[in-house]
Amino acid sequence: MSLKYPWILAFFILYVPLIWWYLKNGRKSTPTLGMSTLLPMARIPRSWKEYLMKLSFVLKLAAIGCLSVALARPQTSDSKSTSRVEGTDIVLALDISGSMASKDFNPSRFIVAKDVAINFVNQRANDNLGLVVFAGESLSLMPLTYDRASLINVLQNIELGDLNDGTAIGDGIASAINRLVSGKAKSKSIILLTDGTNNAGEVPPMTAAQIAQQKGIKIYTIGVGTNGVIHITDPYGFSTTSLETKIDETSLRRIADLTGGKFFRAKDEKMLQKVFEEIDSLEKSQLDVERFTRVDEAYMPWVLAALCCYALSMLMRYTILRRIP
Repeated sequence: MSLKYPWILAFFILYVPLIWWYLKNGRKSTPTLGMSTLLPMARIPRSWKEYLMKLSFVLKLAAIGCLSVALARPQTSDSKSTSRVEGTDIVLALDISGSMASKDFNPSRFIVAKDVAINFVNQRANDNLGLVVFAGESLSLMPLTYDRASLINVLQNIELGDLNDGTAIGDGIASAINRLVSGKAKSKSIILLTDGTNNAGEVPPMTAAQIAQQKGIKIYTIGVGTNGVIHITDPYGFSTTSLETKIDETSLRRIADLTGGKFFRAKDEKMLQKVFEEIDSLEKSQLDVERFTRVDEAYMPWVLAALCCYALSMLMRYTILRRIP
């Protein structure tokens, strides 16, 4: 057990003046009767109420002590450990434009891409991972984190249509770079997954790639799906839209080559899975990772103990130790 505010235990110093006051003035608060001699009463045993009066004072001191410990916020945790591991900083940049709904992958490009990305995250136990999505604009959904469960939860809840439609590859790369600059690993990488050509956004893809090169960030680009006309059905199944998609392999390859990464072409789920398996062998660097388990507050038993001690003291005072004026 640990204390969040251990300095509050300094309240125990109040015991010193309280005990001094009790020893000095305790007798004065007891009714007295003057007598010429106490010899006839020398053999009379002390009353049990005298001991109860001392117990009442002890209970009040115990109440103060328990309350001090409760205010110090005792906490319990399963474990706390710091380990040195091999890891890297990675940001996933996922295309969520309308064309990702194409069913040349089963059940769709988007669903398969999410599933493969989730499997990839599960395998990167020691990496600092982040998530960016883009369509006609980009959005950073998750900063760099070791919390794989939270990242997977965010991935599972992404839906097509969350952003304006389009393909802003440059903006997606720029958002990923902003997340990576705060990372501490020697190796920093962006995994960019898209099925189209840049046609939206404010940052040209090559400009974003040059910035990544200057900051030592590798970009692994993945072209997903097949070129040609695709048919997209709306979520309610009422209408079907035909779109012609063409992956800009030339630009994606140039982005990867410029930053020291690699371009991959995935025309089906198995190829996409192999791409992520190859990326799984990214360069790693030594990182100090501090892991904490769940922390539980443990102040309530001390509060209850303080209330019980004080209540028992008051009960004794107004019943057994009650004084008649």
